[in-house]
Amino acid sequence: MKATKSLLMICVMLSLSFAGFSQKIKTVEGDLAPLKNETNINIEFTYDDMSVGKYKKEQEYIDAKKQEYNKKEPGHGDRWAKSWVSDREGRFHPKFAQLFSENSDMVVTTKAKYTLIFHTTSTEPGYNIAISRKNAEIDGEVLIVETANRNNVIAKLSVNNAPGKSVMGNDYDTGERISEAYAKAGKSLGKYIK
Repeated sequence: MKATKSLLMICVMLSLSFAGFSQKIKTVEGDLAPLKNETNINIEFTYDDMSVGKYKKEQEYIDAKKQEYNKKEPGHGDRWAKSWVSDREGRFHPKFAQLFSENSDMVVTTKAKYTLIFHTTSTEPGYNIAISRKNAEIDGEVLIVETANRNNVIAKLSVNNAPGKSVMGNDYDTGERISEAYAKAGKSLGKYIK
């Protein structure tokens, strides 16, 4: 009986540890060699044509959630919709930039020879209702371009399945889960480019 419990515990621990390895980054085209001696990089974010969860268009998701939350508590949906957009500048971008910088040894600044453009193509907001949860997850396309000549694309990368959840599992807030997905993407992308 003890051996069965121990084996079960090991299987659970292994499945949890492998969950962090589901993110995939790959170079689609181009070469990262020009970044080899760079110590600075500019980072920008775009969200055009992003899908969210089961919705092909972000606006459909916003409209549905806004209506759902306003039905439960008048005004809550309106506040949520504002946070959905403001979390980008206030939470997602800073987390991504911080972890990218720490793991690539590049300083994030607007005065850089190259710009990394992170285009989020898909967001899974996930959920956490204490008895059940689903991690957030983002997918994105990354363009590394010459800052002075945006048509000069150095490399194109893909980032798939960047997971987002807090360490302690207290991520009941959608923005918290998604910000952790951006942190994970920034960290992994920084290591990949380094």
